[in-house]
Amino acid sequence: MDSKSYLENVEKLRELIKDVDIAMLTTMDQDGSLRSRPMGTQDFEFDGDLWFFTSVDTAKVSEIKTENRVNVSYAAPDKNRYISVSGTATLINDKAKMKEYWSPIYKIYFPDGLEDPNLRLLKIKVEKAEYWDGPNGLIPTIIGFAKGLIGKEEDLGENEKLQLKN
Repeated sequence: MDSKSYLENVEKLRELIKDVDIAMLTTMDQDGSLRSRPMGTQDFEFDGDLWFFTSVDTAKVSEIKTENRVNVSYAAPDKNRYISVSGTATLINDKAKMKEYWSPIYKIYFPDGLEDPNLRLLKIKVEKAEYWDGPNGLIPTIIGFAKGLIGKEEDLGENEKLQLKN
């Protein structure tokens, strides 16, 4: 079990995901298979919940109504950073919250903007996360890998599990 406080874990996760624009949301299909799709991360200060725009008439919404446990994965290969987040998803129809998170770029996906009657927010209440944060750059990674091959221990970065369920 993680000995850090809830607020420390939220802050750590905030730092890890703040510059990753696209996440992969994984849901469970009705036949039990896992399905992942790219989602645009909202530009906001992470506080323990993740938010994404969606349409009410999508497969992911249907899947979440059946099974609301989801996974959200973030990858920043240029920083050698990978994050896996698990939690529970809820569909939110709150126009004020949508307005708060709205950006004109979303008109590409939602041409009617905030007036779209099918527009919803998908809220992910984060319960757990795990991250791998390695040395930045190709050269330090190659050097670390080579040292490992010859039996020398090398610090390949951090790997930690975070609890956010309180």
